[in-house]
Amino acid sequence: MTWFALAVGQIALILVWLLLSLAFLLWADRKVWAGVQLRKGPNVVGPFGLLQGFADLIKFVLKEQIVPAGADKTVFLLAPLISFTLAFGAWAVMPLAPGWVASSINVGILYLFAVSSLGVYGVIMGGWASNSKYPFLGGLRSAAQMVSYEVSIGFIIVTVIVLAGSMNLVTIVENQAGGFWHWNVLGGHGVRGLPAALVMIPMAVLFFVSAMAETNRPPFDLPEAESEIVAGYHVEYSATGFLLFQIGEYASIVLMCAMTTVLFFGGWNLPWPQSFSGWDPTAASFVGFLVFFAKTLFFFFIFAMTKAVVPRYRYDQLMRLGWKVFLPTSLAAVVLIGAWRVFGLPA
Repeated sequence: MTWFALAVGQIALILVWLLLSLAFLLWADRKVWAGVQLRKGPNVVGPFGLLQGFADLIKFVLKEQIVPAGADKTVFLLAPLISFTLAFGAWAVMPLAPGWVASSINVGILYLFAVSSLGVYGVIMGGWASNSKYPFLGGLRSAAQMVSYEVSIGFIIVTVIVLAGSMNLVTIVENQAGGFWHWNVLGGHGVRGLPAALVMIPMAVLFFVSAMAETNRPPFDLPEAESEIVAGYHVEYSATGFLLFQIGEYASIVLMCAMTTVLFFGGWNLPWPQSFSGWDPTAASFVGFLVFFAKTLFFFFIFAMTKAVVPRYRYDQLMRLGWKVFLPTSLAAVVLIGAWRVFGLPA
């Protein structure tokens, strides 16, 4: 019973941290975008506008939920709930710090990849159930886009699995301890693994770009391109339904930033040799969490800057990039890293 209470408490703490972080990250995203455009951005509610996210939350919760007359009501209301639930369910295996993971399973990467891939169902259901042409087009675009880039993401993740020799995310992070030269982006395995960096650095970049496409983030926001299909798959949504879609989208964005940190950039490990073995467990977890959060924030900032400065791709350019560039490149990387692990890595 004690174990169950601790597990529930840990899950609740992670969930509360994530929800609070999303409120301030949304504020930061809007501030970055405003700064690039020489605007002030949110600056009214709370000091520096920090409470704007909470004001928006209250507004969306109190507004009336409008369901179009021709919509499939059950699917229409279920779609945002599915997107929201799956976006948060993926965090169950994400190691935030030493000892801080809700479920450290041996197939953590497979679970993460499977649950994040299911998020497209909420988008497709929302677009179809709205019974409107613009949401339907947005749902179709999102389905094609997410399926296209999931293939390359899968192959990129295979390179990390081959390097680490494990699909457990905690093990992958622990294998990157001992300084930044042990991180998977530089080939892992310390100085003797550095030749693999010629493959893994491009793979980290490809993973990050694919993550933008996977989360429908600019410059790959074709499923919700305002100039073409108004607001895409959620154009008919209001109030709580729209709120759940937005929270699910940002939770997925932060998840992809965290995955980049865990798979390539050492997770909670510092860039210099530092062992947490002799530390007090609470202090080690706290410092590790701060390191993990700082890295995740850095990648979120790159997400925000990309949204502000990179123009939107045409749809044919988007698909060509995924199938003709990312897919063959990631497939070649799997072959090269596999050969490196078998024949090249010194004992």
